[in-house]
Amino acid sequence: MALRSGWLSPTGQTRVTTRLTALGATTPVGPLASRSGVLPGTADGKFRVGGLWLSGSGPMSATVYAGRAIVQGPNAQGAYPVTLDADTVLTFGDGDPLNPRVDLVVLRVYDDEFDSLTRSEAALEIVRGQPKAQPSAPDAPPLSLPLFSVRVQAGASAGTGGIAWTTGAVTDLRTTLVGVGGILPVYNNAGVPGSYPGQYQDNDNAHFLQRWDGNGWVAYPKELGGIAPSGTVSTGSYTGQFRDNQGTLQRWNGTSWVNYQPPVEVETTTGGATALAGWTVVSFSARRSRGLATVLLTVTRSGADITASATGHINDEALCTLPAGWRPAIDYEASACDGIGNGGANFWTNGQVNLRTWSSNGSLVAGRHVRVSATYVL
Repeated sequence: MALRSGWLSPTGQTRVTTRLTALGATTPVGPLASRSGVLPGTADGKFRVGGLWLSGSGPMSATVYAGRAIVQGPNAQGAYPVTLDADTVLTFGDGDPLNPRVDLVVLRVYDDEFDSLTRSEAALEIVRGQPKAQPSAPDAPPLSLPLFSVRVQAGASAGTGGIAWTTGAVTDLRTTLVGVGGILPVYNNAGVPGSYPGQYQDNDNAHFLQRWDGNGWVAYPKELGGIAPSGTVSTGSYTGQFRDNQGTLQRWNGTSWVNYQPPVEVETTTGGATALAGWTVVSFSARRSRGLATVLLTVTRSGADITASATGHINDEALCTLPAGWRPAIDYEASACDGIGNGGANFWTNGQVNLRTWSSNGSLVAGRHVRVSATYVL
């Protein structure tokens, strides 16, 4: 079997073995220990983990594909880099006549210096489970990395169809690791505690980056003050935190989530209105917000008096022009008065303000203020 382990055999470690097992991948779990796990990645980059994959290759046999891993021993032993450099076939024993069992596929390290088993090598092994009505996987041997559990039904053999490779007999138990400081791609180990504050992992189950804060994994947007994804935060961590609540932006006010209302942007002006012939602009003020403007204009007659007919008719009288940016989107009818009489005015899209009617037989006399007000869409 083409299984290599670096710095394990007492003699004969070749340069090829050294190169293949120089993994440089240790995710710490303490000052002297690292996680056990499989190095992530596939040739096409489409999947998180491809190394040491298992698939059925016969009724009672399966192929474990090439890959690289770390198997951590007790602190005194250190971490063992292991490489399977060729696909390897494993054969499972026939099923018990009466009850199913669950076998465990492991990557195991033997080190005679510590275990006195007269072997110093890595091995790919099947740990046979106990047949039971409700079977469970056996415990993993010391200094081993579980890869898969395989359910062997009662009576399973090559002659009876073998193991149900494609219908749920296999459970993937592989976990991942990366070099210290790297972002760990989570695979079967989402709930494993972090090793140090500031460690990161990409949680594919929850679909977001997480940071270990010393007590738990915290969603990365929440930690940075960004908008927490929908369904990830139930209670805010600080006043002013934001979250997406199924499409509605909410802000934590210290005790509850409140639908966020952005501040209203308001702009005002008092200049820019230009008087037209026969009129003087006394004052102009305008306020706009969210595309709506309110305008108050005061003008005084500087030309000859204008007297309305008994029906209130006058020729349209152009008063002034509004500044750009404060003109209505469509022509708008408004009201006007001078404290004695009143009438109708209109605002054109080009900014011109006109007086159109006045009180019956009323006069627009010089020096009297005429006020025109309107609210319209810009």
